[in-house]
Amino acid sequence: MQLLTLTVGGQTYALEARNVVEVLPLIPPRPVPLVPDYVLGVITYRGMLVPVIDLGLRLGHRSVETRLSTRLIIVEFVVPHRREQSLDGEASAPHKAHLGLAAENVISTCPSEDTDTAFPAKELDPVPFFGRLLRLRGAAVHLLVVEHLLPPELLDGLFLAPALRRSP
Repeated sequence: MQLLTLTVGGQTYALEARNVVEVLPLIPPRPVPLVPDYVLGVITYRGMLVPVIDLGLRLGHRSVETRLSTRLIIVEFVVPHRREQSLDGEASAPHKAHLGLAAENVISTCPSEDTDTAFPAKELDPVPFFGRLLRLRGAAVHLLVVEHLLPPELLDGLFLAPALRRSP
């Protein structure tokens, strides 16, 4: 497994690289009313509306500062408990969605074999987006679980049910 390491609030975090679609300079999002403060808004990415969250605020730090090193990480994940349906009502592939993550800096990619140890994630109900705690190059790094960065009620509001597709 490959990891993408990034910094937020002076702390290093990691994402599984298989979730990462692209890393871009920060694009100013269009604000969306009546959402939590960590939701910065939406951008148009390759013809799709993609919600953008401020990882600093979501992870309990200060807001991500806009600098030359600030990046927007586009990630793809399977929306939990949602499947696409064909017109005949049959469930097909899991519904995938894109999310933009604003981070202060993207450091590097590295293989998970570079980690010294991996501690299992302790069940932390209020923070389900924290995965395993890794020791990477001598530093403790939390692995972020992309599909849990947004609470279920916000997922339902930001990611509308997929359009029905005709089955062949």
